[in-house]
Amino acid sequence: MKQTNIFKLIHMVEQVNNANIIRFTKAFPYPLGISPILVLNELHTKGPQKQAELAETLGYTKGAMTSIAEKLVKLDLAERLYDPSDRRIIRLQITAEGKVALSKAQAIGKELFVQLFEVLDEAEITQYLLIQEKLVQGTQQKIDR
Repeated sequence: MKQTNIFKLIHMVEQVNNANIIRFTKAFPYPLGISPILVLNELHTKGPQKQAELAETLGYTKGAMTSIAEKLVKLDLAERLYDPSDRRIIRLQITAEGKVALSKAQAIGKELFVQLFEVLDEAEITQYLLIQEKLVQGTQQKIDR
């Protein structure tokens, strides 16, 4: 592949991602980006967790996780739980309002995803799926080495 094609591909991927982030941000009624939503999803799926565990699971630094947690708590989307036997142990837990926010985010994300791919016909979707599977396999092989 020519170098210019690689950079053109990178640019096109960035344009699609940026456009979708902007559309999501405009539609989502909370002042949050994708990272806090991923944290809410993790808390909803696995229950209360320490911030360090969340950071490791989601690939964030501890500092970034602290900032995300602070924002979620300030918006009443998550709360801190203190272990009664050891007050040094603090877990983050999703709140009822956090579940509502997560549900809205998932609905908006699904709608954006449908809109993104509705411009493709069935053959293009099949080809795109094959390309994605090939990229995932290639990435996994590099990780396994």
